[in-house]
Amino acid sequence: MIKIGIDVGGTNTDAVLLDEADKVIEAIKTHTTKDIQSGINTAVAKILKKSNVDPNDIKQAMLGTTQCTNAIVERKDLARVGVLRLGFPATQSVEPYTEWPDDITRKLSGKFAIVSGGYEFNGETIADLNFQEIKKILLSWKNKIDSVAIIGVFSAINNKQENEVTQLVREVLGPEIPISVSSKIGSLGLITRENATILNSSLYNVIHRVCEGFKGALAEQKVTNASIFICQNDGTLMSTDYAEKYPILTIGSGPTNSIRGASYLVKKKDALVLDIGGTTSDIGVLSNGFPRESSIAETVGGVKTNFRMPDILSVGLGGGSIVRKKSDGTVTVGPDSVGYEIEEKAIVFGGDIITATDIAVKLGMVKIGDSSLTKKINLSLAKKAFETIKGILSEALDKMKTSSQQTNLILVGGGAIIAPLVIEGISQIFKDRYGSVANAIGATIAQISGESEKIYQYDLIPREKALNESKNEATNQAIGAGASKNGIRTVEIEEIPLAYAPNDTVRVKVKVVGQIKG
Repeated sequence: MIKIGIDVGGTNTDAVLLDEADKVIEAIKTHTTKDIQSGINTAVAKILKKSNVDPNDIKQAMLGTTQCTNAIVERKDLARVGVLRLGFPATQSVEPYTEWPDDITRKLSGKFAIVSGGYEFNGETIADLNFQEIKKILLSWKNKIDSVAIIGVFSAINNKQENEVTQLVREVLGPEIPISVSSKIGSLGLITRENATILNSSLYNVIHRVCEGFKGALAEQKVTNASIFICQNDGTLMSTDYAEKYPILTIGSGPTNSIRGASYLVKKKDALVLDIGGTTSDIGVLSNGFPRESSIAETVGGVKTNFRMPDILSVGLGGGSIVRKKSDGTVTVGPDSVGYEIEEKAIVFGGDIITATDIAVKLGMVKIGDSSLTKKINLSLAKKAFETIKGILSEALDKMKTSSQQTNLILVGGGAIIAPLVIEGISQIFKDRYGSVANAIGATIAQISGESEKIYQYDLIPREKALNESKNEATNQAIGAGASKNGIRTVEIEEIPLAYAPNDTVRVKVKVVGQIKG
């Protein structure tokens, strides 16, 4: 069985083919295009031609993409969302879209209603639902919204009201309307969970275009026997059907793929990972083979959320970063970059802009392009630029370390050529010849995951029963995302006591992973 993995980044689209033993058959790197289907089509065509692999032999296809992230950041192709918060009168003082940037609120229609409903932290009802009230609101939104976001107060404890309102929305607005419910998306914290749910609802059009574009590109290249999967931001996969329900889970999947790919390439489960691209460098932490999850609320496109995200630090340094000498003699590198135009604008390719790649060539660190063209770069400038690069990376890596002890570093990405061989605080640097396409490899080797996060009161429900319930919920989620029922294993159990709540209240989080079905 052969697998193909594709990662669409801002600068490059990478593709790899792996055999049944997950050994790399071939790997290629092409430029990303505005139209996702044509870019993927080009990458698939090139790798099939280079490898001579029969398209009929490819049984699994995986895609990692930044399209959903870009849509939020650029405010493009977002759906109009109607927001139903079940929390009147308890939450009326803080309305939905509070602290959102005005431009994205306008794009999403800004339509919301706070209606009767919600639960207390102990599961007691704040207020009963008023179905006539909700129906009237939905009818007023007809043909004015494309999707609905439903958020209930403390729905992590009890999502009964969210489910009832979901059924009513389908009855009023039709069975095909996309609906997001907060208990399936965010964590504790009403406003940040609500924000994540609204963003998820806004991305249905984007993810549908991505999935259809991926399927179309594969079909055009006669790859018709493959099961198709989309990468999640925890280093695992989901089916296209599941992705169309939870598109927000793709946000942050690019750096995550690189971390998983780095782990696979150098056979390390615990290390720092530095992925240097054309424009930015992403730093993550490998913990037991998976990316460390962020413990703080993450901001996406100016909107604070609390859904699952990898702990990633990004800095404006890449292979295409522009080098400048300031009037005081200091040298800066980035954060602006020539990006995908590096082969036209960098000195070594006949251009007139000094980039970080030119510095690496000038100092003899790598052979790319025409090294003789770097004669026009002053050696002193090159050395100062290199020290700047070294300082940026060293400072960023220090921020991601959990202790003052030296640690291992895995270096990947197409821009890894600009990195120094010795970095302060790093005991050993690991590289691999396929490191430039680690993101695509990470996409290809991924498993299917499921996750449950709920609040239990151990005085009212035995701990063992609560854990089993959470494991079952996570397992069912993994199966729904495309995992085989056999061989699902638990990789993480987290129990956090909530000191402010009675009855030995604990937040329980369980994560499971399994192999792809079939």
